[in-house]
Amino acid sequence: MEKTIELKTMEPTALLGVADAHIKLIESAIPATIIARGEIIKIQGAEPDVGHAHEVLHEMMETLSGKGSLTVRDVQNLIALVTSENGGKKNGQAAPDYVIYYGRKGAISPKTEGQKAYVNIVQKNDVVFSIGPAGTGKTFIAVAFAVAALENHEVDRIILCRPAVEAGESLGFLPGDLKEKVDPYLAPLYDSLRTLFAENKLIQLLEQKTIEVVPLAYMRGRTLDSAYMILDEAQNATVMQMKMFLTRLGIGSRAIITGDVTQIDLQRRSDSGLVQVAGILKDVEGIGFVMLDQNDVVRHPLVMKIIQAYDQGQKDQ
Repeated sequence: MEKTIELKTMEPTALLGVADAHIKLIESAIPATIIARGEIIKIQGAEPDVGHAHEVLHEMMETLSGKGSLTVRDVQNLIALVTSENGGKKNGQAAPDYVIYYGRKGAISPKTEGQKAYVNIVQKNDVVFSIGPAGTGKTFIAVAFAVAALENHEVDRIILCRPAVEAGESLGFLPGDLKEKVDPYLAPLYDSLRTLFAENKLIQLLEQKTIEVVPLAYMRGRTLDSAYMILDEAQNATVMQMKMFLTRLGIGSRAIITGDVTQIDLQRRSDSGLVQVAGILKDVEGIGFVMLDQNDVVRHPLVMKIIQAYDQGQKDQ
């Protein structure tokens, strides 16, 4: 059996040790062969041994991401944890098959079948529409992909935006300067970023404009090369705003558009660019669509029940 790990954003030496010292520790404890070539690590051997070695490497990556360093003692402790009587699992959970990004709180990976399909579609397309109810990870997975692309030098910057006028509120009637006006609308995007970055690092990236969080209206007139663009709450973008956003895409750029067509705050459902876009772009090569549902909700268990109850209530009307 063979498993492969792609390091993506990690320095191989920091993970594997000088002269592959950490690999040698694993191989001395687990009868598996570990081959490291650049950013690719291959684990070969019998199925249970490959699984244990994969789990150790996964935990090493989480430790390195969380504390910024990895010692021999860390590796020894992780080997002992994985090879103990818990059968190679930590807290009863095996290492994920695919990791989008290693954030401050550990690995970001798809947790449901719908999210796995989402990840697969993002890997195959430059523009992806992710549509589904609250709590399905639409925005968080999009931000994780963008941050991974940034740290892997696939793009030079990240642009996060969402419609700034929601539920009938106009920015012109809100107090304060522009940042004070728009930040309440953009808070969910900042929340996702704070899960992935330490606060001081995030502040630095925002000040350098490496990451921009802006209202959708401020995308007009821009051409964004080598950028990862995310449009959140896209159900509240009009048809013209959707077209405007999509045509900002420059050379070497990618985009993910997320939204929930059951939460449209525009006066008419037909005004939503997200409602119309599937029919317009469904056959365009390089553009992918994924539909998530209540089975992909990863928030509090009650959230799924709430969504199901509302869906049933709408059907009964």
